[in-house]
Amino acid sequence: MSEVLGAIGAWVVPGLVVFGTAAALSTLAIWALRRRRRSPRARAAAEQERTATGSALVRLDDMIEELDLDVDLSGALYDGTAPAALRRARMTAHHVRDDAFAEFRDLGADTHPDDVRRVSRSIRTRTDVAIASIERARSEHDEWMRSHVTAASQIAAARDRCRRLRAELADPAALLAELAARWDRTEWAEAERDAATAVSALAQAERLIDEAATRASDPTRSTLPILAEAERAVREASSAARRVEERHRLITDAAGAVDGEIASARAALRHALTAREGLETAESERLGAELRNVEAEMSGLEARAHRAPAATVDGLACLRDRIDLALGDARTAAQRLRGARTALPGTLATARDAISRAQPRAARAGADARVRLAAAHRDLAAARGADNPVDALDAARRALRNAEDAVALADYDVLTKD
Repeated sequence: MSEVLGAIGAWVVPGLVVFGTAAALSTLAIWALRRRRRSPRARAAAEQERTATGSALVRLDDMIEELDLDVDLSGALYDGTAPAALRRARMTAHHVRDDAFAEFRDLGADTHPDDVRRVSRSIRTRTDVAIASIERARSEHDEWMRSHVTAASQIAAARDRCRRLRAELADPAALLAELAARWDRTEWAEAERDAATAVSALAQAERLIDEAATRASDPTRSTLPILAEAERAVREASSAARRVEERHRLITDAAGAVDGEIASARAALRHALTAREGLETAESERLGAELRNVEAEMSGLEARAHRAPAATVDGLACLRDRIDLALGDARTAAQRLRGARTALPGTLATARDAISRAQPRAARAGADARVRLAAAHRDLAAARGADNPVDALDAARRALRNAEDAVALADYDVLTKD
């Protein structure tokens, strides 16, 4: 019997040693591979992929803006008779960009480098296809124009469009004068810059149209590039004038609502102080310290509320957010619903204001700022469409945070470029 066991051992033990060693080496190899894939070098390579993808997305976003301009110009000059290729390319490119923005935003610091590379390459592939589609559509459109449109008709239509837009735009100077007469300069400083932009951009558009008219006498020179620049200047003037109008409306609305917003914020503070009484000692002390800070800041806002109503409403919205975060789960569902109903109007106004301020900055920034701005637009739309006030308030606050992040990222891009 002992001889049989000895024979078995002679065969089994070496096998166990071999297989055990192989298993250990395999485990070690897998561990080393995973570690290498998460190493600083792997993360740096993944970040390079992400950066390249961000550059491609910025290029696509800029091309979509140019394409929007081409479509508008085509519709204005040729009364919708131009080929539909531009409109189809724009629709496709918008879908590609919006989906890519959402995927790009999810590539955070905790994403595995392999996933970063895979998603980045997928985004770039789709982006390249969309860019090629835009280029083909623009080429087709240019060929159609050379065959069907004269320079004189282009210039006449552009001049008429410029005149109509000048008549449609509100007078930025008049709106600015009203703002300056009633409120602190901090309220309307950006509107002042936008008003100057609107005036200079519209004047530039008119100069460019005159230049195109001068060139039209030379059949070898195309007027389309100059007319496109003129359309771009008209768009810039229109956008800047709309921002002045939006700022005027926001400040005026805030002035009418600021007393109610203060009363609502004070009521929320009182509810929080009442809820504090039912908490454990340590939690009650923590909440009490935060509420004292909130009350001090609220008093500071009240002191200048009627000279800076928009800033006051913005500040109160942030303080309401802090109160809700400090309370956590201490409120009942009814209290949350009631609080959301009163906080929602001010938070929506603040989010709209933040998005308006972020828009021109993000347009000159990289992919991260543009992605945040796109998310802010989606969240604001979700807030407006939500049936439940709590859900709407959460979405409005996300929109506000994303817009603020977009501004910060855009400002960072400016600093790093300089």
